[in-house]
Amino acid sequence: MKTKKKMKDIFISDISFEATEEDLRKLFSVCGTVRSINMVTDSKGGQFKGVAFVCMSNDAETKEAINMLDGTRLIDRCISVSPARTKEEMAVISPVVELPEKRTRRKRVPKGRKKVR
Repeated sequence: MKTKKKMKDIFISDISFEATEEDLRKLFSVCGTVRSINMVTDSKGGQFKGVAFVCMSNDAETKEAINMLDGTRLIDRCISVSPARTKEEMAVISPVVELPEKRTRRKRVPKGRKKVR
């Protein structure tokens, strides 16, 4: 039985806010077939955050894109291209931090009233 290789995603940061999906597709198509592009947007306002994920068709094209396009100028910024981390890798790097318990505060006496003892 053949084992199917998992396609690697590429993480791109420092992208100009004027850049479009078509601009990224043209840039990365130089290195091979672009499977998908996911431009990250703000959930509340829907504005582009300046980062994206690009999925190439195989690992060789992924490595070539990372080596060739890291530091490339796109519109008016130099983009940073690196392999995307999986959820498992992210969990190892930044484990979930437990928050300290909330401290209870003393209630304040409203102004103009005397404190009853």
